[in-house]
Amino acid sequence: MVILLVSLVLTVVALTFGATVAERLNPLGFDDPASESARADAELAEQGWLENDLVVLVHGPAASAADVADVVGRQALVERVDVRPRLQEGSAYVVASFSPSTDNLEKQEIAERIEAALGDREGIAVGGQAPSFAQLNGTIQADLVRAELFAFPLLFVLALLMFRSVVAATLPLVVGALSVIGTLFVLRLLSEVVGISVLSLNLVTALGFGLAIDYSLFMVARFREELARWGPGLPALRATMLTAGRTVFFSSLTVAAALASLLVFPQQFLYSIGIGGVLVSLLAAAVSLVVLPALLAVAGTKVDALAPRWLRRRAAEDARPVTAGIWYRTARFVQRWPGMVAVASAAVLVVLAMPALDLRFTAVDSSVLPADSGARQVYEALEADGSLQASTPVTVFVAEADAAPGIAAQAAEIPGAAVAAPPTELGDGGAVVQVISDAPVFGERSEQLVSALRSTPSDSEVLVAGPTAEFVDLKASMVDHLPLVALIIILSTIIAVFLMTGSVVLGVKALVMNFLTLGAVFGVLVFVFQEGRLESLLRYTGQGALESTIPLILFAGVFGLSTDYSVFLLARIKEARDEGLPDGEAVAMGQARTGRLITSAAVLFAVSVGAFGTSHIVGIKEMTIGIAFGVLLDATIVRAYLVPALMQLLHGWNWWSPRPLTALHRRFGLSEAINSSDRDPASALPAR
Repeated sequence: MVILLVSLVLTVVALTFGATVAERLNPLGFDDPASESARADAELAEQGWLENDLVVLVHGPAASAADVADVVGRQALVERVDVRPRLQEGSAYVVASFSPSTDNLEKQEIAERIEAALGDREGIAVGGQAPSFAQLNGTIQADLVRAELFAFPLLFVLALLMFRSVVAATLPLVVGALSVIGTLFVLRLLSEVVGISVLSLNLVTALGFGLAIDYSLFMVARFREELARWGPGLPALRATMLTAGRTVFFSSLTVAAALASLLVFPQQFLYSIGIGGVLVSLLAAAVSLVVLPALLAVAGTKVDALAPRWLRRRAAEDARPVTAGIWYRTARFVQRWPGMVAVASAAVLVVLAMPALDLRFTAVDSSVLPADSGARQVYEALEADGSLQASTPVTVFVAEADAAPGIAAQAAEIPGAAVAAPPTELGDGGAVVQVISDAPVFGERSEQLVSALRSTPSDSEVLVAGPTAEFVDLKASMVDHLPLVALIIILSTIIAVFLMTGSVVLGVKALVMNFLTLGAVFGVLVFVFQEGRLESLLRYTGQGALESTIPLILFAGVFGLSTDYSVFLLARIKEARDEGLPDGEAVAMGQARTGRLITSAAVLFAVSVGAFGTSHIVGIKEMTIGIAFGVLLDATIVRAYLVPALMQLLHGWNWWSPRPLTALHRRFGLSEAINSSDRDPASALPAR
């Protein structure tokens, strides 16, 4: 009871402190501080260059635009306000620039003050970079609440169908809720120490919620089995902690290691997911290993209470060996035709992956916001006027103003440059040349324009900034850091599988299957989001490409989660093999003991994470739906068919390792088994 009381107090504190987390997080965070575009921005700010931070679209007479400009101009830190007639008669743009010394979070706060000052005036839409930050923040907060409200009832129904008990079905949701509250609290604390991107909030929260439900599912399922064997009391709880508890602990380390690879990147958005992902993985495990056992100790045999008659199944049935049932029969079917099943399963994954050959990337801008948001309306108005490129030009900083005319002349001759404006001198001897592209801001032709400008010969230092340059630098940074990220993920996968099984071959096989799963996920995302399918159903507007950081996040997330489930299955197969069962029977028994549990865990995880696919931000849809689909694919086609097929084909080679590593595993390897006297050979849920 002490643990529960302390947990209750901590929950109240965490909820109070963490509820305001979104207000403390930074917008976007896709730039590399060491990149050329970031250095150019720093030089421009230092020399007093004013960006167009806010744009108000005004439908009405000129007096209305002048009135709006007056309201905007009275706000603190607003340096300049211009009224620019729009091509469409009867409307205009009010363009404002903030103090160069303001950072993105301060710009967001200024934009919020301006929107509040303008009130509910009809005929205006507030957009531009700074308001898009504020509107993105509000959208993400609303999406978070909606996703949780959508997921909770559905998760309860699914858990009830699995456990056949209201009490048992409620426990994973309680642990999941505690994990979400703890996640918000942790992110709030982190925001005081290091910059955290607001775009990471939903994904990190979704991971924490999903992992907590997964871990508690394993724990509750095992506890019910141990109750049937030991009866009420500490022995059942102790056996649960020594088996499922050990697996949960190791699982959290596996997922955390994969997500930690994102810490390699200098972009705030990516390392925010890395930091948050590592912490919430460990937090979800901590709640499952500390709070949940206390709840189970209090519940005891009442964990099976409130079971509807039509759903009842005696807990003792869960503890009986399973030599029949769908998962055992499926494994035996696969073992009769392993080659055919392996080829067919791999072919399905390859076919799903085929669209990924046309994978294209784009960046985040106001077009990702809901259609009714002010920033989106301004974006579409500028696009309709043909002014979008002019509002987001390529900005060339020239350190010595005397060299700027030459740069402008050369820029005007570069293919892709529609206009090269005359130089504007800055306060400390520098100058700016703005170049407007004749192609979409994030299109290939605009990227080539940036590269050409950076190659322009000059005696002065020349730095290129602007949204297109930032996108070019982002992609270059990701390519530069990808080898190290891949190395971390690959090594963590092989080490995780080796520690649980003692096999190097199984680790390599896990890598191959994870890459097949990842390729299939990419293919489906390209087919749906890049090609603009299911727009009405999923409520999004296709951009003709995927957000550029999505593949990296999915690489880390899908690999970590797939390895997690792989380790759980392979550990049970090894346990059966160590008991003396032949290889084929050990695989079938491992599949039978874990098939229903892994599939149930995958479904619950997919629902809890996939619920964030209701987000209005297309990038969050891509991330969460991609992870949910990858987990479901891994738990079905890969675990049910490809794993047993390949293990049957490899026979004894599955367990091969060099002798030094075999000796190392004997000393440091892990296992879910307790010991020879306590081992329960039927410790997983039966197949159905």
